[in-house]
Amino acid sequence: MNDEVLLELLHEVVDEVAVALASVGDWGPSGRRDGQYAADLIADAAALDVLRRAGVGVLSEESGLENGGLPIVVVVDPLDGSTNASRGIPWFATSLCAFDGDGPRVSVVANQASSPVRYEAVRDGGARRDGETITPSPTTSLHEAVVGISGYPAQLVGWWQFRSLGAAALDLCLVADGTLDGYVDCSRSAHGIWDYAGALLVCREAGALIVDVDRRDMLTLDPGMRRTPVAAGSAALFDELLAARLSFS
Repeated sequence: MNDEVLLELLHEVVDEVAVALASVGDWGPSGRRDGQYAADLIADAAALDVLRRAGVGVLSEESGLENGGLPIVVVVDPLDGSTNASRGIPWFATSLCAFDGDGPRVSVVANQASSPVRYEAVRDGGARRDGETITPSPTTSLHEAVVGISGYPAQLVGWWQFRSLGAAALDLCLVADGTLDGYVDCSRSAHGIWDYAGALLVCREAGALIVDVDRRDMLTLDPGMRRTPVAAGSAALFDELLAARLSFS
């Protein structure tokens, strides 16, 4: 399966999830586990239907690892920002990243609340938003930066402004395209690989920096793994933001 076919597959998943979400009548909890909504399961079923037919492995937030030994495994967050979706806040996404033996290869992150905003990236092929090449912000000073956050910092950090938007994949893509200068997870080990894998490839291909705050491997296909992402558009801001995040637990 070449890169073009993989991209088409991931966009097809986004399309099918969009159709499924349009029919959701119950935006309440699923009753299966804390933090899971009925819409998460509907979105997951739509994504799995497409990916199974394509003959790839899947690692999904909602249904775990399936056929992980196949040459291509797609990491899926079918509805990133599901609390936003349940409250009618138009900031939620489907995030997908296809892995091969060398790691992340192709990704698509789509805002399901405001079609047609879609980010895509191909390893060594750059990153795009709605077909246009993107680059991150050149801001170098934390005191001049607008930073996206998840959770809330335990102390003053020193950025100019912050935004807490509630969908990590989309938030990180805003770093890739320069809308946000940086991003920091203020919680500890709260994000699974499905939360950030798609956006990580978009960030890297756009030229933004992204790591786990403790420099742990972010790309192990382990459903139990949790990480603490920090990202920025410039190396100078990245160093400041990482130091600020390390200053509190």
